[in-house]
Amino acid sequence: MVDIIYEKDLRPMKYHVLTGPRQDRAVRAIAKWFNVRVQPMRKFLIERLDMSDMENMPARWEVAEAAPEADPLDAALGAHRFTQNIPLFTDEEMARALQAARAAASEGAGTDTAAKAGKDLLKEVIIG
Repeated sequence: MVDIIYEKDLRPMKYHVLTGPRQDRAVRAIAKWFNVRVQPMRKFLIERLDMSDMENMPARWEVAEAAPEADPLDAALGAHRFTQNIPLFTDEEMARALQAARAAASEGAGTDTAAKAGKDLLKEVIIG
């Protein structure tokens, strides 16, 4: 009996949580941040986050909005926001994105262009 409970597929329940009004607003904001469609973003969130992370995602998003990051590239990529507030990416994935953005910036690219290089790497992680 215990095995049956723990083997249950939680994806429908996670989807239900993500389509709640506050969670849906946060999902759409994150999807817009990385310029991906909402459905692939939901799929990625279901794969990466547990139920507690999903339920608390709107509050964590608001906390991140209230405490912006000082470094412009960190802020543009959401380095702290998407590794600490909302554990969407691993530290290694975010480090690779930051490295790509800093490399573009060192070659003379502006902050927006450099950030796009990092965001493109993170978008690939999301889309798969």
